[in-house]
Amino acid sequence: MSELHPVIEKVTQRIVERSRKSRRAYLDLIAREADNQPERSQVACSNLAHAFAGALEDQEALKRMAGPNLAVVTSYNDMLSAHQPYGRYPERLKIYAREVGATAQVAGGTPAMCDGVTQGETGMELSLFSRDAIAMATSVALSHAMYDGMLLLGICDKIVPGLLIGALRFGHLPGVFVPSGPMPSGVSNKQKQHVRQLYAEGKASREELLESELGSYHSPGTCTFYGTANSNQMMMEMMGLHVPGAAFFQPGTKIRQALDRAAVHRAGAMGRGGNDYRPLGHCVDEKAIVNAAVGLLATGGSTNHAIHIPAFARAAGIAIDWDDLAELSSVVPLLARVYPNGSGDVNHFHDAGGMGFVIRELIAAGLAHGDVPGVGDQRGLADHAREPWLDEGELAWRDIGETGDAEMLRPASDPFQADGGMRLVEGNLGRACFKSSAVTRERWTIEARARVFEAQGAVAEAFRAGELDRDVVVVVRFQGPRANGMPELHSLTPLLGVLQDRGHRVALVTDGRMSGASGKVPAAIHCSPEAFGGGPLARLRDDDVVRVCAASGTLSTKADLAAREPAPDPAPAFGTGRELFAMFRALADEAEKGGSAMLASAGL
Repeated sequence: MSELHPVIEKVTQRIVERSRKSRRAYLDLIAREADNQPERSQVACSNLAHAFAGALEDQEALKRMAGPNLAVVTSYNDMLSAHQPYGRYPERLKIYAREVGATAQVAGGTPAMCDGVTQGETGMELSLFSRDAIAMATSVALSHAMYDGMLLLGICDKIVPGLLIGALRFGHLPGVFVPSGPMPSGVSNKQKQHVRQLYAEGKASREELLESELGSYHSPGTCTFYGTANSNQMMMEMMGLHVPGAAFFQPGTKIRQALDRAAVHRAGAMGRGGNDYRPLGHCVDEKAIVNAAVGLLATGGSTNHAIHIPAFARAAGIAIDWDDLAELSSVVPLLARVYPNGSGDVNHFHDAGGMGFVIRELIAAGLAHGDVPGVGDQRGLADHAREPWLDEGELAWRDIGETGDAEMLRPASDPFQADGGMRLVEGNLGRACFKSSAVTRERWTIEARARVFEAQGAVAEAFRAGELDRDVVVVVRFQGPRANGMPELHSLTPLLGVLQDRGHRVALVTDGRMSGASGKVPAAIHCSPEAFGGGPLARLRDDDVVRVCAASGTLSTKADLAAREPAPDPAPAFGTGRELFAMFRALADEAEKGGSAMLASAGL
């Protein structure tokens, strides 16, 4: 194993020192939880009968306390294509558990919303807060004290972070994430984006647009662009929480089923009663959190994880911030170009060497911690630097050769760019994230007169009226956690892309989020402090000159903001269930901490 890069070591140690008190409190908590969890033989018989009643053929094994009982926490629904394969998982996972003398029960289900379905709709205002709801649902599922390990079934945007937050509060138990894989490739992402822009310009019909979209999103499995869902799978590999190499094999294949079986077997082997006890709370340590961030930067992953990584780190007593991400980005090279940062999708990425190649390169360059415990047989991230395959029908792992696609993957010695895919921009307009990996370098600096909006629909109206046909910084404010739940504004991407293609210098500044699929147009997002409550964006006006520069890390205006009164906060929204999330908006903390009312209220 190569010597760790000094900046990786420095940032890791800074996180350790910053987190010392909170991490100690967390480790003490899960130690107490392990000691206080009653042996099932000591639980009241009536309680046990309730738990065993629906177990059918596993009843006898449960009565005999014959082996570990694994909690399956599932986010299945069949509206969300990535989670549709999970419908038949419980019956298979139970069979795999019996093979190693264990049992498995579906402990509970969580919500799983699709940002692709709610994009540009009012339901998107529930999206970020659904992560907290998922974490709480996970906690409810695990609260029955009947379990010796966790199988966590989730793929998409808020689901994996939510599952991880909830599971970490039961961190005395071992846990394995079980992905189901991406759908086969369809219409190319470049062609899909082209049709979207034609539609935005009135040059394609709705029928043509729908046909294109259905050609891209066409079957069960994860969407194939490298957005938040697939970035989740990358992070689980980098943290060692998958069976090694499990991320990107397609649903229903023999190797996918073999990896699912291995996940159950590993969960059954890592319990407290065995000789390989690996509680989740010890697997997710400061090094694992840094690995997640490094992987995000090295692959040009979703900007949403600038919010999610701090949130799930807090659940383990670990504090990481955007300064840490920015410093890591300064030394982590960009090794992958997956759409929207390149032309190929995650299936092409996987075929070119995928996560095994990336992890091998990062370890060899001293850019990732190889000594995270993980859930692999051998312990350590090196387990994930190989690729799984079927050797005469049996699951095995083998070394990865050099990539055959230099447009998709590059070694650390010859990266696409010398630093990572995300930058911190800051100034008198606040602090924000800029996804540099998706933007050509000549567009890293935009300075233009602002046009200020308070709803994404108003941007679309101004576009159609020709009011934005110039160099412009489009500011969309009151989109932060406390204003309206911090929705994604991905529906603006085609409009702004049209303006950019017309030769204009265009950028977006917002306290909201952009989809992990967003790219091409320079964007300073997650701006903090948010406009709600009087943040700097609330004092901007039309025609103020705004400068966004990823090269210098600048987000500023020359306008005298201090001399102005802020725009009034918007009234609370009703409809589509948004009123039920009023407490989440009222208590949410800033984006840099994760935008979570739940974690803030818990004092985490």
